[in-house]
Amino acid sequence: MTTAGPAAATRPHNRKQLIVEAAGQVFSERGYHAASMEEIAAGVGISAAALYRHFPNKYALFAEAANVMADRLVSVLDDAPPEAALKTVLAAIIRVTVAHRASGGLYRWEARYLERADRRRLRSKFGQLVDRVTEVVGREFPLPDERLRAVAALGAIGSVTMHHTSMAQRRIENLLLESAMRVSATDPAAAAGRASLVELPAQPVPRTRRGEILAAAIPLFARDGFANVTNAQIAEAVGLAPSAIYRHYPGKVDILVAACLQAAGLLAQAVERSLQRAAGPREAVVALAAAYVAYSFEHNALTSVAEAEVAGLPADLQRPVILAQREHIAVWEQQLRLARPELDPRQARMLVHAGFGVVVEAGRALRWQDTPGHRDAVTALVIGALG
Repeated sequence: MTTAGPAAATRPHNRKQLIVEAAGQVFSERGYHAASMEEIAAGVGISAAALYRHFPNKYALFAEAANVMADRLVSVLDDAPPEAALKTVLAAIIRVTVAHRASGGLYRWEARYLERADRRRLRSKFGQLVDRVTEVVGREFPLPDERLRAVAALGAIGSVTMHHTSMAQRRIENLLLESAMRVSATDPAAAAGRASLVELPAQPVPRTRRGEILAAAIPLFARDGFANVTNAQIAEAVGLAPSAIYRHYPGKVDILVAACLQAAGLLAQAVERSLQRAAGPREAVVALAAAYVAYSFEHNALTSVAEAEVAGLPADLQRPVILAQREHIAVWEQQLRLARPELDPRQARMLVHAGFGVVVEAGRALRWQDTPGHRDAVTALVIGALG
């Protein structure tokens, strides 16, 4: 009779699941291209060679990790009875999302690196989720645009995967549930005329070669993802030889940093202008929401690049971008706590991120078609998320 060796005795039976969970976290935090199989293997406590026994390559592991959260959410809704109340449905989604917070943000930005068939499959799964939530939202709150309200509520919930604000799990779940319920019950016409009054700073007109390169690179990064864009493509868009790029930027990553800092600068100007007109804390929160929504629609390519790619920057280049983002969030947090004194700093920060999540998902659902009606509707939903 043979006995199993030490390795077999200690090998967990759910190793593949552990690998996928660790991969989701690394891909979420570092980005698909910056993540390595060695880093993922280290997170599970195995060698890269052992990792390849479960997945043939990084893409196969990435595709599996991208689908896991969608499968979990679809499964939890399949278990809910058809007549389940909206609060029950949203609470179930929130429990899964918060429990897998570290790896759940993968689909938000990195899913664009999936191959077409895998991307279509993932979209179909989230479509099922949105369909179910839309049906319940429309049943309980028979107001216009129930699908937009459902998507926005899911955006508020999913926002927890995109930041690291720490709080007891039950407190996070309760806060997100209250926010998502408010979004679901918000009439999109409630902020009519708000966003159309916002005066945004214009994106700088490129007057130098450096400015032209940056202006050409931003839409390419937004469309294809930073890692997939080459210096040759950027140079072609400007009418330069690829080698000429290096006279203006040391490398492609420096163009990305310039884009992120430009986004932060424009947003800071928009916030400053919006707050100058606010008569009090509540008006300030509404002004911030309207300005952020208007900015997101008008500068969509720049915004998506700044939000999607910052995680993949080297630490030294990431620092000024992260600092600018924190300063922006601090302004929101301060105004929200003045308007809602019962909130502590972490609760306020969590709700601010929920508002940002509403903008991302509602904007996507509207295909970022920039109209006064779309801006106003999303502004109303953000205000709902903030309470």
